[in-house]
Formats: sequence, C-alpha cells, structure tokens
Amino acid sequence: MAEPTLRAFVNERPVTVARGARVHDAVRALDARLADQVEAGEAYVTDARGVPVAADAPVGEAGAVFRVVVSARPGGPALSKDALRRWPKVELHVHLDGCLRPRTMIELARAQGVRLPADTPEELARRLSVKGARNLEEYLVSYQTTLSVMQTPAALERIAYEFVQDVAAENVRYVEVRYSPLLHRPALTLAQAIEAPLAGFTRASAETGTKVGVIVCGIRTRPPAESLELARAAAEYRSAGIVAFDLAGAERGHPAGDHRAAFEYAAGHGMACTCHAGEGAGAESIGEAIHVCGATRIGHGTRLAEDAQLLAEVVEKQIPLEMCLTSNLHTHTVESLAAHPARKYLAEGVRVTLNTDGRLMDGVTLTDEYHTAHTALGFTKADLERVVLNGCESAFLPDYERVALVARIQSDLEAL
Repeated sequence: MAEPTLRAFVNERPVTVARGARVHDAVRALDARLADQVEAGEAYVTDARGVPVAADAPVGEAGAVFRVVVSARPGGPALSKDALRRWPKVELHVHLDGCLRPRTMIELARAQGVRLPADTPEELARRLSVKGARNLEEYLVSYQTTLSVMQTPAALERIAYEFVQDVAAENVRYVEVRYSPLLHRPALTLAQAIEAPLAGFTRASAETGTKVGVIVCGIRTRPPAESLELARAAAEYRSAGIVAFDLAGAERGHPAGDHRAAFEYAAGHGMACTCHAGEGAGAESIGEAIHVCGATRIGHGTRLAEDAQLLAEVVEKQIPLEMCLTSNLHTHTVESLAAHPARKYLAEGVRVTLNTDGRLMDGVTLTDEYHTAHTALGFTKADLERVVLNGCESAFLPDYERVALVARIQSDLEAL
C-alpha cells in the first residue's frame, strides 16, 4: 500500500507533502513567501538538471528534487507556456522515430507481435526517456524500441499522421520531419518506406493546415553506398514532399566526409542538404559538414564556438543552426541548460532555430523548448520572435513559399 505522503527536496531542503501534491505545494511547504513569488511570476521552478517545470506539475515520486529561481528580470518570466503554445511556430529538426505516441506503440506492438519494455503508456514513456543517457551513443539506443513497431506500411502511415496532429495542436504551422527509410528494411522496400509516411503526412496536413517537409537521413555508421542509394531514392520523391537530405547517427569516429557522394548527388538533383554536426563531436565536424559535404544548415551545431573563425563564417553566410536545448542536455553535449550557447550565438548574429529532436524520448514539445529558452536561458520575447522567424527564413521551401511563410507568421506574431 502506497504511503499517504512523500518526501521531496526544494532548494536542497527536505519537505513532506501529500501523495499527488503539485510542485507549488512542495515549494509552499518550504517557504510560503517563495511560493507566492512563484505564483506571481517573480520566480520559477526547475528540476535537478535545471530544466524548468510547471508549478502545477505533479511532484511525482519520493526523492524528487526542485530548485526555485528568483528571476533577475523585473516581473519574472513574462511568457507562460500557455501563451507560447498559442504562438505560431516552425520546427526544422525532429525525428519521426522519436515522436510516437506511447499508446499507439502498444497497439502496434500487439498487432505485430512485438514485445515492448512496458505495457502501459505511462511506463513505456518512462522507459524510453533518455534523461539518464551518458552520451549520444547511449541516447540513440531507445530508438531501437520505437523502430521495432515501425516496420509495416500501415504503422508508418499512422505514426506520420498522428505526428502532424500532435504538432498542429501546439500551433506549429510548418514542420520538417526527418527519418531514415533504410531503417525499415528488409521488412519494407525503400519505396514502401517512403510512400507510407508521405501518405500519412499528406492526409494530416490537409486536415490540420500544418505544412510538412520531409528530410531523408543517411546514417553515419552505415556504409556510404547506402547513403548514396538513399539520396537517389529521395530525389525521385522530391515532387511528393521530400525536401532535403541529412546525415544522422553516432558522430564521433564516423566522419560525414565518407558520405560526400550522397550529398553531392542530392544537391545535384535540386535537394537541400543539412547535416548533424557539433553534437557528438567538435567544431571540426561542423566544418566538414559545410566545406566537404556542402550542408547549408547544421543539425545542432552546439560546439561551434570551439572554432572562432568557423563561427564568424557561419554568421557571415547565415548558415542556420537547428538547436535542440533539452536533447543537448540529455546527450551531455552541454552539462547544464545554463551552459547552453544558444542565446550567445543568437546575440552574435547566428541564425538560431529551436527544435525538439525527439518529442517522446526527450519528453518535450516545441512549446517546452521555447519556454525553456525563455526561463532558463533568458531569451526575451523579441529573441523568441526572432527565433520563430529564423525558422521560417531557414525552411527548405521554394523562395516564394518561404517569403509567404515569413509574412504570414510575422503578421500573426504582431497580432499577438
């Protein structure tokens, strides 16, 4: 039988609250004045890793650790999650196989005879969380579980459809979602692995109004010949919604330059190119993605500051960075959110965008990422508006569509 109370820690001091209590109850158990500041927006609460948590979120389990931060800015954080959820937003870096609904996974697993590590949505989400990962390589292990239920056309179409529904629900107007069709062989042909999610994206886009661009990923740890095969297949579907080629996977020890032929083929056939770099390896990886592979956008790019000359080049050429705050914390690309360079880069003129990477694994929405940037990194309202427009301006769209997207989003932001 569960105990009626549990012990948590607020600002390193133990407090006892009723089971089912909310975070603001734990803060009030420590200091009523501090709780009043949280409720007034003059302070905010983070978990042990520095990630902001909502005051009305459940304490969860015994031993939970919270810190209350009194804002240095007058009036505290000005934008709530609810306000940011209403903002029109754009997302450029999110992996389809990191965004499944846990309940859907369970239903697909039963239909396909796949065994999952848990049989309830709540426990499955907990088991797939990457909060305890020690590095990028360990972070990627959870994707093996989601991929296990993504090996039929019907499953891929459903997952793609639900993904667009989920992002549309938080007012994401345009999203570029990426995945690797290679990871669905031999169960599916490349054509099946491409056409099934495209069908789901198209159907959901028509229903929600959220426009979708698809990015096909080669995998660093796979033979370069497979990346070239994938680039060729992707180019054949360019008119059906595939907008770019990417290279993902474990970065350290697997240079992007080995896959240069795939990038050259994609670019030569009118496709844009991005590349994961500066996450599991240093600034030299970013330089290779730009100078050897011809990437015009960089996935993550977190360690760019290690090379001042390259940083200056990225600013001069306005090469966008697809930054993922929470994911970088989970992969230990940064040791704390406070150490994340996103706002520093923005101030120096880098075209910073904010993204989720893996919504299920990282336990975030795009709204969460904007709120984290606001509360933990000090992004102002003007900074966040600039980030939204950076995303629009960096979209892999034809010029006329990109200009229209910028104008539409800018108008909606002004209306807010």
